Amino acid sequence: MTARTFAQALVVFRKELKDWSRDRRSIISAVIGTLFGPLFIAFMFNTMASRQRQVEEVKIPIVGIEYAPALVDWLRQQSGVEIVEGPADPAEAVRTRAEDVVVVIPKDFVKKFNASKPAVVRLVADSSSQTTRPKLQRVRGILQRYNAEIGSLRLMARGVSPVVANPLGVEDVEVSSSQQRAAQILSFIPLFIMMAAFMGAMQIATDSTAGERERGSLEALLVNPAPRAAIATGKWLAGTATSMGSVLISGGLLLVIFQSIPLQDLGFRFRLGTPHLLGTLATVLPLCTFIVAVQMYMATFAKSFKEAQSYLSLLMIVQMLPGFLATMYPVTSKSWMYFVPWVGQQVMLTDVLGGKPPTVWMFLVSAFLIVALAAVAVRGTTGLLQREKIIFGR
Repeated sequence: MTARTFAQALVVFRKELKDWSRDRRSIISAVIGTLFGPLFIAFMFNTMASRQRQVEEVKIPIVGIEYAPALVDWLRQQSGVEIVEGPADPAEAVRTRAEDVVVVIPKDFVKKFNASKPAVVRLVADSSSQTTRPKLQRVRGILQRYNAEIGSLRLMARGVSPVVANPLGVEDVEVSSSQQRAAQILSFIPLFIMMAAFMGAMQIATDSTAGERERGSLEALLVNPAPRAAIATGKWLAGTATSMGSVLISGGLLLVIFQSIPLQDLGFRFRLGTPHLLGTLATVLPLCTFIVAVQMYMATFAKSFKEAQSYLSLLMIVQMLPGFLATMYPVTSKSWMYFVPWVGQQVMLTDVLGGKPPTVWMFLVSAFLIVALAAVAVRGTTGLLQREKIIFGR
């Protein structure tokens, strides 16, 4: 591209950004796409942490307290446990959400317990409720700990070492770091970051191609003494700028959010710092060039803005597919994956969040490949703008 052509492309670039800034619908769409991921993550993790803190101080309603005084006294001695009298109808209380979990002790508990027979304790709960499940697991864990202590005491009373009841000891040897394990659990984060890149440019890429074609302003633009390459490049640069801006805002919000979310309450030892943010930007910013180029190429085929949106909606599903698959079926990173658009960025982001980022050369090679593919797509769009069927067809 000559200096004159590049200068003309910059004129188109400024024109497209000015038009985009005047369109309130486009700005709202870009803002929603940028903020959705960080705000959703903040809401989800704060809700989970709040539920976990509620479980630490658990109130256990018990029906039949008088039938197992030793068990009830032991429960009262446990940290964060409060024992209260249970409702008259435990099932109805749980069904109406008056109680989350109710412990029911039958009348023959002491008789079976003293006879060293299994003394059944019923847990009445609705496991389909998301708010009930953590509390149910806490109560069940406490009762299982009591069961293990009594079992050990009974063996010792009979002169048998409790070790005999545990013939196999399993010792875990974990070779991965806590950061890597947390990154696998939080593998959906790259999905939201790349979605921000897609949504940030979707409106401007659609409006500058299919939108102008529908309004009939594309012919007036092409009449100007500027090569088609300059026009296509200017539109591509404008879309890339908005896409990169969305990624920068989304990444910055994620950095702030993860520094304020109490992940330790959820058992995660995960820190998102400046090195992770820089690695994320080095991965996703080059991808913005390719995303916008493909969006423009597909939208140029559309005869209307609405038709272009339907095309790009399908493209967004294709982009999100690797992220969904990585979340449901985590796979080991292979060398060839780094060179596949979208898939490579998903793998690289997982490595970055896991504290084992690729080498600088891998970042450079991946970025060069992505930008080269973007240039091919822009050249394809330039060719489409030379077709009369594309320019005048409505």
